[in-house]
Amino acid sequence: MTVQQSIRLWIKGARPRTLPAAVAPVLVGVACASIESSVEHVWFNGFLALVVSLALQVAVNFANDYSDGIRGTDIDRVGPMRLVGSGAKKPKEVKQAAFAAFGVAAVFGLILAVATSWWLIAVGLACIAAGWFYTGGSKPYGYYGFGELFVFIFFGLVATTGTTFVVIQRITYTSFVASIAVGSLACALLVINNLRDIPGDTLAGKKTLAVRLGDKQTRRMYYSLLVVSGLAIVLLAVDLPSALLGLVGLIAASSGIRKVLRGAIGKDLIDVLGATGRTQILTAVALSVGLLLA
Repeated sequence: MTVQQSIRLWIKGARPRTLPAAVAPVLVGVACASIESSVEHVWFNGFLALVVSLALQVAVNFANDYSDGIRGTDIDRVGPMRLVGSGAKKPKEVKQAAFAAFGVAAVFGLILAVATSWWLIAVGLACIAAGWFYTGGSKPYGYYGFGELFVFIFFGLVATTGTTFVVIQRITYTSFVASIAVGSLACALLVINNLRDIPGDTLAGKKTLAVRLGDKQTRRMYYSLLVVSGLAIVLLAVDLPSALLGLVGLIAASSGIRKVLRGAIGKDLIDVLGATGRTQILTAVALSVGLLLA
């Protein structure tokens, strides 16, 4: 295998299509901070927060690849290639990649903690633990139906309000409500991923929330999360009318919704994953612009 081929494999293993989940909360968090006051270091601290968020997302992807791979739950998986499950990389290599990405997140997170508040170290450690134990450890919480809850907390509430905090040293009402919109879309992304994997996860004994709820209820959950995101944006618009611009981003979910309504399964849900990812980042951009115009 050439160096170029190896690099391509690592990029695929990092699952770049999931990165909108890391970018969205930081964009919105910075926008929430910007409307509160003019802060000299807004973009610098925002950039550091973005690096932390991206590194954590990549770390989680590699950690999941490793943990699912050594358990054998990725053998018949539909969707993106898994490094360990496909045999493309050794488990030890993928584990090291996960730890390296966690390390990057820790270093930049420590810089933010030193610059703002030391208690952020505890938050950072919690984020790393949540990322690893999603599928890692003897009793991974992702295997027991708690994945969506933790995604909502860490890629919604914590990431969005945390970004606002590192910029202006406080959490605002606006950032909290906005984090609900962001977290709901992050959850929707995981819900579609787990809906696609219901057959394989059932055989592997992986009791995700989708497996527990079943196909029909999981589809309803997907719609509900999109509605919750929209309602949170409307709530923001009560005080900040221009925040309604965020609803424009939700239009991108229309194609995915149609496929889910028609009962798409397996590989047909890969396009829905893409549409949901686009919805997440477009909604974050549109909402951020709306907040900045307030």
